[in-house]
Amino acid sequence: MGRLQDLILVSFWALMLLGKGVRGRPKEDLVAGLPGQPRVNFRQFAGYVDVDEKTGKSLFYYFVEAEKNADKRPLTLWLNGGPGCSSLGGGAFTELGPFFPRGDGRGLRINKHSWNKESNLLFVESPAGVGWSYSNHTSDYTCGDESTANDMHVFLMKWMEKFPEFKTRDLFLTGESYAGHYIPQLAILLINHNMHSMSFKFNVKGVAIGNPLLKLDRDVPSTYEYYWSHGMISDEIGLKLMHECDFDDYDFTGSHNVSETCNEAIAAAEKVVGDYINPYDVILDVCYPSIVQQELRLKKYATKMSIGVDVCMTSERYFYFNLPEVQLALHANRTKLPYGWSMCSDQINYNESDGNINILPLLQSIIRNKIPVWVFSGDQDSVVPLIGSRTLVRELAHDMGLNTTVPYTAWLHKGQVGGWVIEYGNMLTFATVRGAAHMVPYAQPNRALTLFKSFVNGRRLTSTSHPSLG
Repeated sequence: MGRLQDLILVSFWALMLLGKGVRGRPKEDLVAGLPGQPRVNFRQFAGYVDVDEKTGKSLFYYFVEAEKNADKRPLTLWLNGGPGCSSLGGGAFTELGPFFPRGDGRGLRINKHSWNKESNLLFVESPAGVGWSYSNHTSDYTCGDESTANDMHVFLMKWMEKFPEFKTRDLFLTGESYAGHYIPQLAILLINHNMHSMSFKFNVKGVAIGNPLLKLDRDVPSTYEYYWSHGMISDEIGLKLMHECDFDDYDFTGSHNVSETCNEAIAAAEKVVGDYINPYDVILDVCYPSIVQQELRLKKYATKMSIGVDVCMTSERYFYFNLPEVQLALHANRTKLPYGWSMCSDQINYNESDGNINILPLLQSIIRNKIPVWVFSGDQDSVVPLIGSRTLVRELAHDMGLNTTVPYTAWLHKGQVGGWVIEYGNMLTFATVRGAAHMVPYAQPNRALTLFKSFVNGRRLTSTSHPSLG
């Protein structure tokens, strides 16, 4: 079927959905159909929310209904990290949304394990300067954790004016990587909003963050521990890192007070690892972007090395989102930005020292407000490895006096180990996802969906049945 026929079919189906009515949702933001999109039974919306009318600061969002019973399903917000990376390109179209880019970069294919099977999904490009979000004042592109959280608070209040039915709906806050800062900081603002609001209150039911940056002086050394434990660096380099480096003074900007011997060991480790693999997924084969960008259909020769994962999806989504017809369909790029869409922005000047903030006290406050917190880790990520996150969650539980309610045990998916999980005080959960990477839903979509189902449905991620090996 040709592209014109694809567009006609999708547009026809969108008109059929329109015939059902938008039920109070903004008709101007309804996505009639995306180029090359397969037919679906749920609606999509996309557009802008102005978070500062004085400076013209506006955040771009993409919202997709749940596949079934959307009127009864919760709302899940997903944010990618960076800082400065797109939740549209990451979460929505590479990880957990309903579509992935096709190999030719001009169409879409269905994600069989989309999280909209369980929830309505909201993705926001934040802060301004990321993706299609923008400001009319370039000074807004100098930002940090505080301004990003404040803007997201304003965004959610105004977005719920567009979609008023979600004001009373359960809300789950999720994200990965540097969203380990974004999501807890936003949760605290929403908790404070609820404490002082005499009317509308956010119905926050849970926080889940994947491979999150939580505490730099623990997350950074765990990277090198992971390298050594997985045979990625030699004993000599590993021992030198262990004995010569004091990461207590490590700074997110990279300017840290460590010895010259430590610096040499770090450089040696990064050289031997970085030249050969993707540190975000140590078992995933790499893409050849020069081939993909020159001729996307050659992808089939370059990317079938890793079972079940399209390792060139990043190049395909870049090509797709920079098509004028895609931007038109998404109501995006309304100001005709002087730069193209990219996954991670080079337009913003983010306060890198904010990466030094210890997030654990914020997680304590969230839990004390009776909001469950899940931290999950793909076990093939060396950038924010599970060994650091697991230690930090245990320390958090100890500091809060939370007893172990589920001992460290395997959780099962379809009769196989999906990962390992431990629970503290019925409010704090740490789970690994076996075979997953920094971007858990990308590398292990099936297991990630099982984890998400448990999270949003308030179920423990455990199983009493075990596969027979006899």
